[in-house]
Amino acid sequence: MGDLLLVRHGETEWSVSGQHTGLTDLPLTQHGEEQAKSLAPLLSARTCALVLTSPLARAVRTAELAGLIGAVPDPDLHEWDYGAYEGVTTAEIHRTRPGWDLWSDGVPPGPEGLPGESPRQAGERADRVLARVAPALAADDGDVVLVAHGHFLRVLTARRLGLPPEQGRLFQLATGTVSRLSTEHGRPVIAEWNTRA
Repeated sequence: MGDLLLVRHGETEWSVSGQHTGLTDLPLTQHGEEQAKSLAPLLSARTCALVLTSPLARAVRTAELAGLIGAVPDPDLHEWDYGAYEGVTTAEIHRTRPGWDLWSDGVPPGPEGLPGESPRQAGERADRVLARVAPALAADDGDVVLVAHGHFLRVLTARRLGLPPEQGRLFQLATGTVSRLSTEHGRPVIAEWNTRA
């Protein structure tokens, strides 16, 4: 069985400032581009049976710079829809909602096009992605690579490990990193996390 490689896109201006960046299509910073390029040696040693990327530019560009040829955009790999909290920092949210937590509270609806998403809804998207890649993992023709976003990949990790989506809170994920989910005795496990070149 192949491994599931999770690539979080490189740095953006909002990942530096701590603003929630869901569907806003920001480019990588110069440092983010360097982070993406630095992943190439980690990925070139692997045989990739399937590469999927979020349709958002920061993920697509990360895949390109990391040398992942033939990446196919998958609309379910977009970041969490933060609704009314798009572009807002956690500190700003806490001014009006002390104790707010994305993982347990979700987000309120935003303007048109940003309805917001609950942990359960993000988990349903993650389950769809996992179902789509399951045949490629089982075929054992190589690894499956997903290039996407911090919060969503954390939800996907929780679901792959058989945990509820909100347990993604347990997996801090840095920009410009590769993580590897493998199996041990037929069960999904974390084999590497937040790896950088």
